Amino acid sequence: MLVAWRRDVRRFARTPLPAGTVERLIDLASLAPSVGLSQPWRFVVVEDERRRAAVRENFARANAAALAAQAPGRQALYARLKLAGLEEAPVQFALFADRGAAQGHRLGRLTMPEMTEYSAVAALHTVWLVARAEGIGLGWVSILDPTALALTLDVPRKWKLIGYFCLGYPLREDDRPELERAGWEDRRAGAAFLLRR
Repeated sequence: MLVAWRRDVRRFARTPLPAGTVERLIDLASLAPSVGLSQPWRFVVVEDERRRAAVRENFARANAAALAAQAPGRQALYARLKLAGLEEAPVQFALFADRGAAQGHRLGRLTMPEMTEYSAVAALHTVWLVARAEGIGLGWVSILDPTALALTLDVPRKWKLIGYFCLGYPLREDDRPELERAGWEDRRAGAAFLLRR
């Protein structure tokens, strides 16, 4: 099942993706549901090596701070985790939600403005599933300073960072999350999150 095989990939082959793959994935992402049909997602493909180097430095700083913040008993395990594919992934992109998007005429955003970000996440999940169906892996890098990343990528101030992503062919296929295999956390069944009133 596609959903079971959708993994957060950290280990990528350096093999380039076929020409046009990113553009096609973003076209399909634009079919995702969005509040008021606002389509507030903004994909920024990062190809410039200087910007990529700045992203790696950003990650290194944020990751060092995250390591220091771990409970003493978890620091060694945290230090062993591979949390990004920034060196290997052939494609990298950032996803932002445009909080100032005029499209959609603010329908559904007056009482719940966070729907802008939720809509962008729906687009990202669409990319993730379509990529997975084609044997392409995606990894979500959230250990970054969002303000520094926005400056590195030179994007408008109204854009809210959703995440930074690595895209490419995975080195390994597995239906268990890497964090579960590493002993970081166990996945729970849906019943653990279901309430009835």
